[in-house]
Amino acid sequence: MAKELPNREEIDENYKWNLDDIYQNSDEWEKDYNKVEEIIPQIEEYKGIVTESAEKLLELLKLLMEAEEIVSRLFAYAHMKKDEDTRKQKYQALFNKAQHISNKLENASSFIRPELLKESKEKIKQFIEENEDLKLYEHYLDNIIRQKDHYLSKEEEKILALANDVTQAPENIFSILNNADLEFPVITDEDDNEVRLTHGRYIKFMQSKDRRVRKEAFNALYDTYDKFINTYATTLNSEIKTHVFRAKARNYDSSLEAALDEDNISVDVYNNLIKEVNNNLDSMHKYVSLRKKLLEVDELHMYDVYAPLIDEVDFDIPYNEAKGTVKTALKPLNDDYIQNLEKGFKSGWIDVYENKGKRSGAYSSGCYGIHPYVMLNYSENISDMFTLAHEMGHALHTYYSNKNQPFVDAKYKIFVAEVASTLNESLLIHYLLENTDDIEKRKYLINHYLEQFKGTVYRQTMFAEFERDIHRKVEKGEPLTADLLNNIYHNLNEKYFGDKMIIDQKIDREWARIPHFYYNFYVYKYATGFSAAAALSQKIINEGETAVKKYLDFLKSGNSDYPLNVLKKAGVDMTSPAPISTALDVFGDLVDELEELSK
Repeated sequence: MAKELPNREEIDENYKWNLDDIYQNSDEWEKDYNKVEEIIPQIEEYKGIVTESAEKLLELLKLLMEAEEIVSRLFAYAHMKKDEDTRKQKYQALFNKAQHISNKLENASSFIRPELLKESKEKIKQFIEENEDLKLYEHYLDNIIRQKDHYLSKEEEKILALANDVTQAPENIFSILNNADLEFPVITDEDDNEVRLTHGRYIKFMQSKDRRVRKEAFNALYDTYDKFINTYATTLNSEIKTHVFRAKARNYDSSLEAALDEDNISVDVYNNLIKEVNNNLDSMHKYVSLRKKLLEVDELHMYDVYAPLIDEVDFDIPYNEAKGTVKTALKPLNDDYIQNLEKGFKSGWIDVYENKGKRSGAYSSGCYGIHPYVMLNYSENISDMFTLAHEMGHALHTYYSNKNQPFVDAKYKIFVAEVASTLNESLLIHYLLENTDDIEKRKYLINHYLEQFKGTVYRQTMFAEFERDIHRKVEKGEPLTADLLNNIYHNLNEKYFGDKMIIDQKIDREWARIPHFYYNFYVYKYATGFSAAAALSQKIINEGETAVKKYLDFLKSGNSDYPLNVLKKAGVDMTSPAPISTALDVFGDLVDELEELSK
């Protein structure tokens, strides 16, 4: 008889998060909801007088931050209660209400930015000098005012806003086509069962030890995309045109510059990443060559990219053991960090085990003034131990940021969001390798890290290069036809994988299935975040206390400064190729070790 998942009520309370720390019950939640409803009309009273005086501006910002802080609690509680058991309609309704009040607040306060942008930088600076309390909002205001040259008149902004529904169409069309309308054929799995290929099952098939299954899944997937390839090309072409349109409308030199300006990131950071990875593709090519050797194949094909290189080893890790290992591995981050990590382990931050109806996957969430939360679906394997380290990295970043910054400056940017989580994984792999004598376990661990690195740095940088190149084509007036996109993507695969890989023609269509190409220059942040984390972990291991202090200052900084400045204070200058080079050196050294161990 199949083993069933437990109901949530059957899970030990010690392994559940404690959302009572946010609200004891739904009645308390409703009181806060009503409080926001009361604040919204008060905010609207400032329409037209935002910059009448320093006092008026301060009053408005205090009201806005009070409302936003409450909404963050409402949203956190509702979405986490919903995720505990997605079948419960009560919490689905609560989540919908949280989204409603969030949108209502956003719409009601939408006049603030345009009114601020009408004023000169000098006047806003004068307000801050006049009223000491406005200094709390100095970075918040500077982040708005610095983009002044890229905002238009009230009438023009209204036209751009009206265009939103139209410009969102390509992504919506892609999503419907890709997730609802696309149907893949049935293939035969390792056990000769006929199984319908789906997006979710594809990677599992590609990780099969049976090469016939991998090839069949690969061909079935891309043959299906090929039937609609011109539609996908037209949709992506339309999406890129919307990016170019908005960049031109806002007086940016390129769509890349426009996208990166949201985080005040220089275009050089993006180009440096691509250039440095391109200059260090030899380690990637060596890893590909090693993959071919370990798989013992005459030809290495694109459907062999995810095939397991190292046989599964005995790495069953109960949750309590995983906590102990993670704690020991992170000891280089000093006593304060470890004490807060233990607090997270013991104080109802983590929802550990799967139950019926629980949301899949893992994440870190939370709200200002309470503490972070982590959702897991722990199943006692080494990947889940790395997930625990990863999500607690996010949680501790949030904890330090919230503890040391006012609400207005607490929420760190996406550009730095993956640094703390990935750094924890880097320290964990370092600790495990330092304390593992078993050759097979060591090979398994090294390969685990190399696969992560390959997927996060090399693959995402290849995506970033593709994204940059196709935007440049559209900016020059060239249409993105299916043949052109296939050709660009094929050449990039040849460059990144090297001559030991057969670049099967079907992989040329892979661009059609990547949703991130509709996110407007987003993927590079995965690669820069991973590289920054690798560089920082090396500093912590090699330099000790000095590097740790700088790193903890980074965790405490939140959004009190621009992302590049925050990282620079931690000891990583992402305007320089050095952090990327350091990360790539780590990858190269581990490839060399895996090759040596495999002889």
